[in-house]
Amino acid sequence: MNSHVIISGGGTGVGAATAQAFSKAGAKVTILGRTEKSLQAQGLSYQICDVTDADAVKIAFDSARAEHGPISTVVANAGAAVSVPFAKMTTDSLSNMLDVNIAGVFNCWQAALLDMKEAGRGQMIVIASTAGLKGYPYVAGYCAAKHGVVGLTRALSLELAPLGITVNAICPGFTETPMLDRSIENITMMTGMSNEDAVKSLKRGNPQKRFIQVDEIAGSAVWLCSESARSVNGHTLSLNGGEL
Repeated sequence: MNSHVIISGGGTGVGAATAQAFSKAGAKVTILGRTEKSLQAQGLSYQICDVTDADAVKIAFDSARAEHGPISTVVANAGAAVSVPFAKMTTDSLSNMLDVNIAGVFNCWQAALLDMKEAGRGQMIVIASTAGLKGYPYVAGYCAAKHGVVGLTRALSLELAPLGITVNAICPGFTETPMLDRSIENITMMTGMSNEDAVKSLKRGNPQKRFIQVDEIAGSAVWLCSESARSVNGHTLSLNGGEL
């Protein structure tokens, strides 16, 4: 795979697994994140960057480009979820969800667009969520943001298709990551459930009765950049065990 891939949120969880998968496939990889220690642990090129800051993203992409050349693929993985009843939501909490889950994707994709246009090819991928395809209680802001990024994906896929650029979203269900651990902890605090019961309640929505694993998402991202996926565009690839 002769390409330069940038992955946001690349220090842990899905982003780290995806970065390693692309590296093993032969790609030059740059990971972005806010915590240097976790980025260093991956043994890959990295840039410290908050994806909600458009200027910082541009600087990070310029530095990555100087090291590894033009960018052919961006996996916008950085995201966040906050669980709160709608009545207790604030405009600030909603804005925070939109900033990282939509604006962060927008900033990363736009920073790589010129390289892809000049090359006449490229892949833009977002790690979205089943929350971009359906609703879940107590995460209205997160669902709104993920629905928004799915809309961005679909619109941009049509705009960029004539330029040889594909734009797709991967939409996993509950995935075994540090973010899920925090969600389970939050459920136990809010409801008094045991950790075991909280885990069971989240797995119940998946017909396979399990959590998605990071390697499944990483493998899907690598496949979307393969020649066999060159006609896959504007797609929301659900990894959810059959959840409707």
